[in-house]
Amino acid sequence: MNTARVLPFLSVLLLMTSSLPAAGNPAEAEQKRRFIAADSSKNRIAIIAEDGSTEWEHRIGPLHDLHVLPGGSILMQLSWTRVVEINPADNQIRWEYEAAKRSDNEGQRIEIHAFERSTDGLTMIAESGSSRLLELRPDLTVARQIRLQVSRPDPHHDTRLVRRTPQGNYLVCHENEGLIREYDAEGSTVWEYQVPLFGRERRPGHGVDAFGNQAFSAIRLKSGNTLVGTGNGHSVLEVTPAGQVVWSLHQNDLPGIQLAWVTSLQLLPSGNILINNCHAGPENPQLIEVDRQKRVVWSFRDFDRFGNSLTNSQILSVNGESL
Repeated sequence: MNTARVLPFLSVLLLMTSSLPAAGNPAEAEQKRRFIAADSSKNRIAIIAEDGSTEWEHRIGPLHDLHVLPGGSILMQLSWTRVVEINPADNQIRWEYEAAKRSDNEGQRIEIHAFERSTDGLTMIAESGSSRLLELRPDLTVARQIRLQVSRPDPHHDTRLVRRTPQGNYLVCHENEGLIREYDAEGSTVWEYQVPLFGRERRPGHGVDAFGNQAFSAIRLKSGNTLVGTGNGHSVLEVTPAGQVVWSLHQNDLPGIQLAWVTSLQLLPSGNILINNCHAGPENPQLIEVDRQKRVVWSFRDFDRFGNSLTNSQILSVNGESL
């Protein structure tokens, strides 16, 4: 059944209130972005045009990952176990994987929190519960399986995002352990980083008053350093291979903004970083783009179309130029 629907052009009032200008940074108002974002609390994934209107949307269930592929299709999930590639032009599903239907998953609770399509056509699926990465061919046969090391197994917390490195390794965020672990193609650990608590005590919850180190995202930079979104650590860290923090952005570093659960990150061609600021409440933007001087150059806040669980996004164009 086709659950997608295209919304009409939104009112001028909504467009005026859907973004949050940065305090003391009037240049931000001149910035325009086209992007895709997903929020499980609103059961919505949507592409937002540079003028603020909704180009396309689809109903979702829980979601922790998404990708717009080079041809324009969207790799996304409709539930914890079902990943699909959907064409927004006609809303047709071109490819799908249902973890619950695999015979070797029978009797297990499985959740998927990460996936990625490679240039060779393989699709990486990270299964929590079975504690493995699968590289799937288009026909769903397994090209490679990597077993993950999980000290406290939990189908909901084994992993968050997983990203390949340029060397073909896998950066896995083990949420329950507050650990980023890099695996090679054989499943051996080649690097790991324990997300620090910076001398603070853990505090339960999801909002700005909570605290922990439940890492959500990690991206390998060209320098060899790794950019980490620390989840309820309210921060973004750049760490060297030796584990030294050489750049960081913490909860109260941005004037007028508080970071809460830092989820997915995107490194833009400009060097700016897109931060998903999840569970931060309506007083704070859900998306924040910062430069390396920790200045906000663009932000987005819209608690009508999206809610307090906007976990994932991808900027598609900047001021009319496609990325």
